Amino acid sequence: MSPSEAISPTAHYTGYVWARNGLSHPELATLEGRLLFESVRPVFILSGALGGASLEAYLLARHAAIDALLERAIDDGRISQVIEVACGLSPRGWRFSQRHGERLTYVEADLPEMADRKRRALARMGALNDRHRVAAVDALQDDGPLSLASIAGELDHEQGLAIVTEGLLGYLGGEAVDGMWKRFVAVLSAFADGSYISDFHVREIRSPQVRAFGYALSAFVRGRVHIHFEDAAEAQAALMRADFTTAETHRASDLAPEVTGRGSGFVHILEASIR
Repeated sequence: MSPSEAISPTAHYTGYVWARNGLSHPELATLEGRLLFESVRPVFILSGALGGASLEAYLLARHAAIDALLERAIDDGRISQVIEVACGLSPRGWRFSQRHGERLTYVEADLPEMADRKRRALARMGALNDRHRVAAVDALQDDGPLSLASIAGELDHEQGLAIVTEGLLGYLGGEAVDGMWKRFVAVLSAFADGSYISDFHVREIRSPQVRAFGYALSAFVRGRVHIHFEDAAEAQAALMRADFTTAETHRASDLAPEVTGRGSGFVHILEASIR
């Protein structure tokens, strides 16, 4: 299964998880998501019995931590535009657009089929306008109409831009991530301020519980989950090699302590910038 094919089922799953936890709109919770949630539940019940983590806690901590960093960047006045790459059925664009109104331009971006589905859902919600829109994008393309550069070219380069990815890096091999980050740097460099926020995985914790969670997560996505870095320092170094000017990493539990449960402590978040 290619990375592009692997992402869509998990988008349905996460969309259902966010909705069932009160973070999303019913239009963003699909039947596919509910069926997938129920079909993999036995895997995670087994993981829990072995001392593993809760996937729901993991997903909720990841989502809340990314929200916290993005909110901080907006409140600081650095960012007034966001492109969420591989947005899937995330409610983040809807919630942030409601919260910030005309202060924020939010572009939700995904592969064409998912982008079309997201656009139709947001239209039914009455959520689309000139500051909140959906675009088809392939983050692995260097140029052309589906490239990130093409979408970013329609934004105001005198304002700050944040690129957000959630749950994307684990589906991509190391070379694909390196290439994508270089494209992100090229895009962000054209704006008054540029930020990149994402989750990532590390190998630094090797307990049996973490290994059990990793096996369950791989079963859930029906393929390999790539772990690119030994620890947070290695992730920071890779970001700097991609020519970001600053790079920090965080534990989600520090950014979103309100999210508890086994699994929340496994989430790492990166924050890089072009200034």
